[in-house]
Amino acid sequence: MSLLPVDEALERILEGVKALPGETVSIEEADDRVLAAPLAATRTQPPFDASAMDGYAVRAANVATPRAMPLKLIGESAAGSRYHGAVADGEAVRIFTGAPVPEGADTILIQENADILDDGRIEATDTVAAGRHIRRAGLDFQKGDSVLEQGRRLGPAGIGLAAAAGHATLDVTQRPLVAVIATGDELVRPGKPCGPDQIVASNGFAIGALARREGARILDLGIIPDDSAAISDAVRSAAAAGAHVLVTLGGASVGARDLVRQALLDAGMSLDFWKIAMRPGKPLMFGRLGDMRVLGLPGNPVSSLVCAHLFLRPLIARLGQRSYAPDLRSAVLAKALRANDERRDYVRASVAPGSEGLIATPFTLQDSSMLTTLAASNALIVREPGSPAAEEGDRCRVLMLG
Repeated sequence: MSLLPVDEALERILEGVKALPGETVSIEEADDRVLAAPLAATRTQPPFDASAMDGYAVRAANVATPRAMPLKLIGESAAGSRYHGAVADGEAVRIFTGAPVPEGADTILIQENADILDDGRIEATDTVAAGRHIRRAGLDFQKGDSVLEQGRRLGPAGIGLAAAAGHATLDVTQRPLVAVIATGDELVRPGKPCGPDQIVASNGFAIGALARREGARILDLGIIPDDSAAISDAVRSAAAAGAHVLVTLGGASVGARDLVRQALLDAGMSLDFWKIAMRPGKPLMFGRLGDMRVLGLPGNPVSSLVCAHLFLRPLIARLGQRSYAPDLRSAVLAKALRANDERRDYVRASVAPGSEGLIATPFTLQDSSMLTTLAASNALIVREPGSPAAEEGDRCRVLMLG
């Protein structure tokens, strides 16, 4: 049986995936969330003509030339406490940044350009044109304006704009729930006693971190022993919790103790594919169990995380209405690479700027169990099936992992 190409595998995983419905959250909880609907301003900003500087609200005709006439100071306008009268010819109101401009005034004489006379009146020491240093009402936005578009991923500036527009709550796309099951009698949690034939589980933590970075919620169902009944119970727990995606780690290969695939089939999973033409990550499994998508990742830590970058990230992004595109770039090889076989190869590498652009240095050891190599990598060199040997200095395609 021929192996499924990587690009076709991704198309099948994303087929029919739609963004999840919206939910309402407080603005304090909206950071890094995605707007489920356009956001309109409930108010005008600024709501009045406001001073952009500390100084004096005056009539431009009275300050058309330096020291044209002394101006009588008649009051003060501060932020949150406006002057309620009007400015007449020959008058001025002390004003502070953000304060409403009084009626009758049409410019601001900044305090650096004003002299205070002995009798308390003020004189302009510089020419001031009409409209200077005044922020007009609605300069930022008007009530009813669309200020943020649907699908916007909110950061500090977007949240600040939403707050200024008068919104205490926001409609955002639900965060996908990703259930994670790690299987294997050999696995123990970090910090727990480890037997002579056991290893410390790492995949679940790495996959959880990656999924959270894409905006997902994680349901960690723990380490499940190599027992069909226990695996089936964990699968039922994921479905009962309403998980949108179930990620299984290990146990989906062909060994006598690889029980995950059969347990999922017994639970009613419709298997879409199993095994794809990539290295590392050949034993990737995908299927559907009701509304829940099931992604069976390999047990080797590097294979698991590379597959998660390629397939889990775009799946979570599609569900969460977040934009996602692989960061593919061109680079120059710093080392030769041998010819490739029928699988697409993802070679762990370090990429850094050089005189001819990006320089990609592949690591010598590419074993799919070596997390030290993957942790030192900031990119994967993508080698297409059947690629001939590549020499130092040849150009290559790299997938950035940042």
